[in-house]
Amino acid sequence: MLVPVYRPGDRLPPLVTDLTAAVPGASVVIVDDGSGRSATAVLDAARARGATVLRRRVNRGKGVVLRTGFRYATTHRPGPGVVCVDADGQHEVSDVVRVAERMRDTGAQTLGVRRFDGEVPARSRFGNAATRAAFRLAAGRDVRDTQTGLRAYPAGLLGWLATIPGDRFEYEMNVLLESARAGLPIEQVDIATRYHADNSGSHFSALADSVRIYRSLVGHAAARVFSPGRRRAGSGITDHVDRDGGGALGGGAGVVDDVGDRPVAAE
Repeated sequence: MLVPVYRPGDRLPPLVTDLTAAVPGASVVIVDDGSGRSATAVLDAARARGATVLRRRVNRGKGVVLRTGFRYATTHRPGPGVVCVDADGQHEVSDVVRVAERMRDTGAQTLGVRRFDGEVPARSRFGNAATRAAFRLAAGRDVRDTQTGLRAYPAGLLGWLATIPGDRFEYEMNVLLESARAGLPIEQVDIATRYHADNSGSHFSALADSVRIYRSLVGHAAARVFSPGRRRAGSGITDHVDRDGGGALGGGAGVVDDVGDRPVAAE
């Protein structure tokens, strides 16, 4: 399980405990995106609960952090795949487990898609509706939650994921766009929608990150129109709603400092 963090809060150590309790033997890898000394106590507490902690010296963005985690998992934690989980407590652990199980059973990239009902911040509700419509136009396929942070990837995709461009939040959109272009199947599993303090813990910039995301959407839409031969037919997107769960990765703990995308030294 891969948890990207930047200036993590007190919910991180309990999340590690909950994930490892839900899936005995699970490996939780936390990649910190240059939070600095202020995050040391929280990260040490997470490590004490069994997580592997990778720390970047400089903030580079979520895309860089995810690629760092994928490379680390490929080398040091080989298994059936990687499940990406937000650190802010937005995801129910039971939903994390079900998404992991769906990925393991199907061998396909799997998204935990929020229903956006109940008490959802207006910017999140509007943002998802807008990007969902834009993605449908750009890719010709429907993904109900393009901005979800709960995603599971089979091991066979990890090398490919490390080649997808995008350093910040646009990376996850690029993964979906390239998946659609390549005809890769995408499973979707309904999950609960939870926000804490009106989602105030999010580091998503409504202006800068939205511009990056829509730049990717426009670029792929243009390529779809003017270079249709680059796209391949695929098995499409499958919606799956279930309430059972299972599987993740094998265990271990430690601290790694890194520069660039690759961890280079360990303690």
